[in-house]
Amino acid sequence: MSKTFSRREFLKLGGAGLASLWLANAFAQKITGGGATGTAGGTGAAGVAGAAGAENGTGAAGGAGAGASSATARTAADRFSYPTPKPVAKAVINIYLDGGSSQIDTFDPKPDAGRDYCGNYRSFLKTNVDGIIIGEKLPRLAKIADKYSLIRSMTHPSNAHETAHYYMTTGDMTKGELVYPSYGAVISLLKEKEYKGTLPIFITLTEASTRFSEAGFLGPRYKSFETGGNPAAQYFDVEGIVNHNVSDAELKRKKELLYNLENLETDIDPKAEVVKQLDDYHERTYSLILGDDRQAFDLSKEPKSVRDKYGSNSKFGMSCLAARRLVERGVPYVTVRFTGWDTHKQHFARMDERLMETDMGISSLIEDLDRLGLLGQTMIIVGGEFGRTPKIMWEPPWNGGRGHFSNAFSYLVAGGGFKGGHVVGKTDAHAENVIERPVYPPDLGASIYYLLGIDPAGTIPYLGGTVPMLPSYGNPKTSNGLLKEIFV
Repeated sequence: MSKTFSRREFLKLGGAGLASLWLANAFAQKITGGGATGTAGGTGAAGVAGAAGAENGTGAAGGAGAGASSATARTAADRFSYPTPKPVAKAVINIYLDGGSSQIDTFDPKPDAGRDYCGNYRSFLKTNVDGIIIGEKLPRLAKIADKYSLIRSMTHPSNAHETAHYYMTTGDMTKGELVYPSYGAVISLLKEKEYKGTLPIFITLTEASTRFSEAGFLGPRYKSFETGGNPAAQYFDVEGIVNHNVSDAELKRKKELLYNLENLETDIDPKAEVVKQLDDYHERTYSLILGDDRQAFDLSKEPKSVRDKYGSNSKFGMSCLAARRLVERGVPYVTVRFTGWDTHKQHFARMDERLMETDMGISSLIEDLDRLGLLGQTMIIVGGEFGRTPKIMWEPPWNGGRGHFSNAFSYLVAGGGFKGGHVVGKTDAHAENVIERPVYPPDLGASIYYLLGIDPAGTIPYLGGTVPMLPSYGNPKTSNGLLKEIFV
C-alpha cells in the first residue's frame, strides 16, 4: 500500500517519533511513494443528513428559503455574476463558535421582544456606527463596529449539529454522497505550492471538530494541524513542535540520531522519490522545531498588557492572540474553535462568561491586526453552525435554555476585503425569520474564496478528475450570491 506523509503527521510525531515513523515505513512497508488524495471519509453530507431528525433541535424546523422573496429585486445574473477574483486577503482566521451562538444575545438584539425572548439581557448597546446595535454584553466590540460588518440573515435548513456544521464549514448543501472538504482544507490544497513557510498551512487552535472529516475527499494530508495544549497555561505545549520538558540540546541529539539511521542498510533505493520526500519533510520539520517560527506559539513574548487585553486566563482569548501571531508569520488559514455554546440549559449563566471572553478576544484581535496594518489582508469570520431559539425554554428540564435554531442567525466578518460598519440582512421582530437578503452557507464560502483570489465556480481534484469547488453555489434554492455589498 503506497503512502505519502503529510507535514502534519511528521509534526504530530515530533522528535524521536520521526525516527520511529521513518524506520517503520522504510523496513516494514518498503514504501515507494504515492498520492495523498483518497476517497471520502467521515460523516459527510449524506451521512449526517439522517442525524437531523434525531437531534433535539427545539427551535423552528428551519426553512432555508424563509426570506427568499426579499431577494426578488435582484436577478440571478446580478446575484451570481462577478469579475475575475483578485486576491485581497492573504489569511483567514475562522473563529468558530461551536454549538451555535444566540443571535439575540450577540449581533441581532431585539430589546422590545420581551422577557420570553430577551431573558436576562433586556437592553442593548449602541455602537460607534449610527443605527447599529449589538448585545449588552459586548461593550468593547460596540466601540469598534466600524471595523467589522454583521450578517443577520444567515440561514439553512438543519437543526442537527453534524449537518449544520458540515454546511457552514464546506458550503456543500447538495446532500450527496461525496464528502466535501472544509474551506481550510481547500485553501491548504490550493496554496501548498506557493506557500514557503515552515508552519503548517492550516492550523486549528486547539482541537478540530470531530463532527465530520474536515479534509473530506482530499484525504488526511489536508486536515488541519491541531496544536493541542492550552494557550492560557503557563506552558503552551504544541504537539510535535513545542514541549517545555524537552531541551533544544535533546532535540538536536534526536535529529543527529535520525540522520545516522540513514546509514543503515535497507532494501529501499536511497534515490527513490519517497526517500527524498521523507528527507525533505524531516528537514523542514526540524527547521520548525528548532527554528524561529515555533516562537509564534510562545505567548510570553507578548507584553503582559497585551495578554491581559485578550484575557490572559482565557483559553479562547489566548487562542485569538496565538492566531494573530500565526498570521503575522504567514499562515494562510487558522481556525479558533470556541466550544461551549450549546446552551440547552443554564443559558444565561454560561453566556455571562462566554460573551465576556468573546468580547475581549475578538475586539483585541481586530484592534491588533488593524494596529499592525494586517487587518486589510486578514479575513476574520465569526459564527457557528446555527443560532439558538429566540424564544427561551423556561419549562423543565431546560429551565431557561435555548435550543438549536438554523432558520435565522448571525455572523460577524471583518478585514480581508470586507467593509466595516455595515449590516447585511434583517430578521423579524423576534429574530425568528429572515425578511431581507438571506445568506446561505455557500454564499459565505464563495465570498471567502473570492476575497482570497479563488474563483468560487472553480474545481478541485477528485479521483483523477475534478468536481465543483462549491456545488451548491449558484443554485437559487441554496444560494443568493456573493456578499458584494460589503466588499471593499
